[in-house]
Amino acid sequence: MNFQVRKQQILRILIERGAANIPELADLLNTSAMTVRRDLVQLAAQGLLYRTRGGAMKIGGETDFRFANKAAINADRKDYICQLAAREIQDGDVIFMDCGSTVFRLCPFICGKRITVVTNSLPVVAELMNSDVTLNLVGGEVDKGRLAIHGLMAEEHIARYRANRAFIGVDGISLATGLSANSEREASTALAMARQADKTYLLCDSSKLEMGKYLYFAPLTLFNVLITDNHADPVLIEKYRQAGVSVRN
Repeated sequence: MNFQVRKQQILRILIERGAANIPELADLLNTSAMTVRRDLVQLAAQGLLYRTRGGAMKIGGETDFRFANKAAINADRKDYICQLAAREIQDGDVIFMDCGSTVFRLCPFICGKRITVVTNSLPVVAELMNSDVTLNLVGGEVDKGRLAIHGLMAEEHIARYRANRAFIGVDGISLATGLSANSEREASTALAMARQADKTYLLCDSSKLEMGKYLYFAPLTLFNVLITDNHADPVLIEKYRQAGVSVRN
């Protein structure tokens, strides 16, 4: 059975069942777990399914498809960033996770930790639902386009909690102008989480360095640590460090 045939079979199984683990798929496809795992990586990169711990789940609709596609952009770089970020988290921690696509990819690296996650991201909740993580979903209005909770009630919810660490994403970062976002709603959530965290980590792949977006919303002092990937220009990274930014890559 070639990849294209397996692809159709995997997607059909997920549509019927909602989710499946790797041993189940290997048995149904009469192939090896290694082959299934490789197929799932390719299909997730194409935005056709969500990878979960030990398997995959279907994408529910056009909005889910868009989010999965965004999460798959620069996937290797994002996973590198998230592996570094996961090392910062200790059992017993309370952490904030915003709705960024890079932050979402932190999930597989923390699912075995005994921590509490406070998040406004619906995909994060779905990904961690069957893990060891205790979940606290921020309340408020659902932003269907971002699969996230935003608004005044969401900010009030966040303000009731104190976290050891906050992990936030950003659409652009610049030495001259600071952090920028594509929407006010995402910016306000990032600000709310940073205010309530002992330490804030900015997860940002190198393609966003020295890039400005629609809304400039915070100076570089909003976060404590910038975690980026190892494709970042070393000269540029040194400029950030000279500006007082703690960078890990």
